[in-house]
Amino acid sequence: MTGELIEHRQILTVTGEDRIPFLQGLVTNDVDKLSDGLVYAALLSPQGKYLADFFLVPQPEAILIDVADTLAPALLKRLTMYRLRAKVDVTPADTAVTGGTGPAPDGGFADPRHPALGWRAYGLSGDTPQTDWASLYVTHQIPASGAELIPDASYILEMGFERLNGVDFKKGCYVGQEVTARMKHKTELRKGLAKVTLDGSAAQGTEITADGKPVGTLHTVAGNQALAYLRFDRAKGRMQAGDATLTLTPPAG
Repeated sequence: MTGELIEHRQILTVTGEDRIPFLQGLVTNDVDKLSDGLVYAALLSPQGKYLADFFLVPQPEAILIDVADTLAPALLKRLTMYRLRAKVDVTPADTAVTGGTGPAPDGGFADPRHPALGWRAYGLSGDTPQTDWASLYVTHQIPASGAELIPDASYILEMGFERLNGVDFKKGCYVGQEVTARMKHKTELRKGLAKVTLDGSAAQGTEITADGKPVGTLHTVAGNQALAYLRFDRAKGRMQAGDATLTLTPPAG
């Protein structure tokens, strides 16, 4: 079975005998889970803010990092900075990323974020993209790199990383872990990603208001559904974004 090319991705290859402990001390998820397949994770700043999200991919003598091409240069630079005396090398690779929503082919991996997102594979040939991934992301409330997930601004728990299997609270220390743990143990998050229904049109990036007060920002729009970053105590009833009226809608699951 052939999947579709997943565009705008870059592969970084991590090799060397220290590759597992090196990544384990940096990323939000447990690298030991690679024995079960793909691991979705993020690299945070010391202040706990999102820098990049990616998939870790198990290979016999390496770990691949599948990351948005716009984030790859900064991620490579930061990993190189953290390398210090660790016996690891991180290098870009020209490897195709393919995927699909049907059964995974031999060598394919289930997307750990949500079953509806299907599978991903590496180094296989792929067809021209046909799937409306943006609609799938909105339907299942999946934040996208560079859209909802904004470097040096987003917090992963507000973006739903616990629901997306992107963070492990038992794995021990990693960069930004203290801030993330404090947010986890709050009674509730005051802000975060939500799904809204639109009546009218509004563009990504439009400010959302309610009763004249700022509520948040509109993000990816797919038909009459969209993702939005909201202040929850104000996101009640009917809201406005440009020419559109918005209401909260529950995620599909």
